[in-house]
Amino acid sequence: MTTLRFQLIDLHARRIYPAQVIVEGERILQIEPLAPDAPVTAGFLMPGFIDAHVHVESSMLPPREFARIAVRHGTVATVSDPHEIANVLGEVGVQYMLDEASRACMPIAFGVPSCVPATAFETAGGALDAATVARLLADPRLGYLAEMMNWPGVLGQDCEVLAKIAAAKRAGKPVDGHAPGLRGQEAASYIAAGISTDHECFTLDEALEKAKLGMRILLREGSAARNLEALWPVLRSHPQLAMFSTDDAHPNDLLRGHIDRIVARCVAFGLDLFDVLRAACVHPAQHYRLPTGLLRAGDRADFIVVNDLTEFRVRETWIAGKVVARDGESLEAHVAAPTPNHFRAGQHRAEEFAVPAAMARGQVTVRAIEARDGQLITGEVLVNMTPTAGILEPNPQNDTLLLAVCNRYVKAAPALAFIRGIGLREGAMATSVAHDSHQVIAVGASREAIARAVNAVFAARGGLAIVSGRSSASPSDDRVEVLPLPIAGLMSDRPAEEVAEAYETLTARAHQLGSPLRAPFMTLSFMALLVIPALKLSDRGLFDARAFRFVPNVIEP
Repeated sequence: MTTLRFQLIDLHARRIYPAQVIVEGERILQIEPLAPDAPVTAGFLMPGFIDAHVHVESSMLPPREFARIAVRHGTVATVSDPHEIANVLGEVGVQYMLDEASRACMPIAFGVPSCVPATAFETAGGALDAATVARLLADPRLGYLAEMMNWPGVLGQDCEVLAKIAAAKRAGKPVDGHAPGLRGQEAASYIAAGISTDHECFTLDEALEKAKLGMRILLREGSAARNLEALWPVLRSHPQLAMFSTDDAHPNDLLRGHIDRIVARCVAFGLDLFDVLRAACVHPAQHYRLPTGLLRAGDRADFIVVNDLTEFRVRETWIAGKVVARDGESLEAHVAAPTPNHFRAGQHRAEEFAVPAAMARGQVTVRAIEARDGQLITGEVLVNMTPTAGILEPNPQNDTLLLAVCNRYVKAAPALAFIRGIGLREGAMATSVAHDSHQVIAVGASREAIARAVNAVFAARGGLAIVSGRSSASPSDDRVEVLPLPIAGLMSDRPAEEVAEAYETLTARAHQLGSPLRAPFMTLSFMALLVIPALKLSDRGLFDARAFRFVPNVIEP
């Protein structure tokens, strides 16, 4: 039995008062208010933070290692969609995440991925049909139907899509949404189908419109997509519907902070303390029916001690009556995870990355993807290019780089397009983290550098690679650096600190090569995400996500 005496933050009564909390085993036995002048330990006792939507795989860490780091920041649970590994390994990937999470120091509430493959316009390594989804939803470890990205299927009454939603309803489990930019009657119809949340709002008007229809709005602040600055007023107008999400948090960012940083920023915006903390701690637990304790007598003893109510520096994290982190350090040791994978052997030649310009003479007009820092959405720009010997070559001088997607599951020709906004002046980057099907995606200033980067990823059976140099004809001028990701080509089996250091080294190299992006590899990984407008590239070609169809690179006169 343990007795704690602190200022207690009661999020249910919305007040702060000195209290004695008695913990016995995994549960809180008693909470006794104390006299206002009673001596207590400095600091505040409060419920722990919950990330309401995060892909563990995007941290490049398996569940057990992810949890080891997250608890440092006062996170006591996450709501996590194993969509990424399911697209690589199918149902085997979902089971892998469940098995690894069962040994983690922090509960990870997984859902059943709803869109594997994410669309019919790409090649995935696995598939979860409606029958499989229904069977997985019967597993008590899987608490919800994860983000329904196929909003056209919902609106078009696609039989498979509706069957998955119906299965979740029969199981009494919520359905997560994913509908960036969906407005008006289409948004109303999407919500009416049973979709309860959205983490993809990128304007305040969109978020407020969906909130008025009763949808829960997740304020997202991840490594690539950062919408908190735009959406925080939702917490003022619809505090009961707000939750927080990191969605995709890379390892270096996770080491620095998690939901605690979002909470501190929201309090700095001048938002009501209790509204902010309920969004961070209470609403996810209630919506997803998590067993997480909320600091009441009889609850599981999940709570944190923070030094103050501005920075929310976490002194201790308790889960199930056990201290799992103290003073910014996890009390759990790193344990190497198994490394299942799905990666063919392959090598690509520079000639395979040539974009033909047919018989064009003089300039041609090319559709190019416009990458935007801190956003998953992209633009479309028209670029005039002049073929060389019938080939359209990248032109780093005007930031028109070559983008390639290489199929890691079956042998196929690379899909090619052009992109602006990445900013490399030379060299190339490649990664097997390429949402959603996780092919190998690469961008570069030359075909030769792209080939070298892609081949480095294939040789590692997954990972991140960067090539510094202009041509494989002069290998001594090239420098190839790789962060291997042997778990499904998505995650490392190394300690988080090592993964973060390697990731930051590659990011710094990309900046040295000219990229202005805060997270160039993360931004690159979303250039294959077909469900986010406007232009993206799948292994089958350049895709217009607004019209849901393939489009050619060259615009015919």
